[in-house]
Amino acid sequence: MTEEEPRLTAQEMIEQLEGSLSRWRRVRAVAALLAGLTGAVFVAALWWSEPGPLPGRTQLAFGLFGVFCLAWAGYGGWLLTRRVPLFATDRVIAAWIALVASVATTAVVATVAVQRGTGLVLALVVGGLFVVASVALAVRAHARRTALLRRKRELTGGDEA
Repeated sequence: MTEEEPRLTAQEMIEQLEGSLSRWRRVRAVAALLAGLTGAVFVAALWWSEPGPLPGRTQLAFGLFGVFCLAWAGYGGWLLTRRVPLFATDRVIAAWIALVASVATTAVVATVAVQRGTGLVLALVVGGLFVVASVALAVRAHARRTALLRRKRELTGGDEA
């Protein structure tokens, strides 16, 4: 390194590892927030407009889909409020939301298929694909977070996360 080249501090290196909120992350956060809110309003409108009392499994499905939509909206809002490096925490949270949603949706669809006596294999195959994709994203997100935190410890010499 020559004398003219500026040296980065450990904090500057950490900020370069994982920026507080890049333009792409901000777009993803807004998309998650808007999609979640729109989905929640849509599900609530469908649920409210259904005539007569609905069967229990239909009530459960509407409730689950509403909760998933609100979880994505909450995630998007949380991500927009972060002003510090997240060290891939956002990816871990998104992967876990996706995993829980895919497992629960697969279970509901499989239950309905069994009760109707049709399409159980198709429901399990499609749902299984979503679950496998969600697990892969969760593993990848945890690995990325671990690598970033390890690098942060190397740069700062500390043990905090």
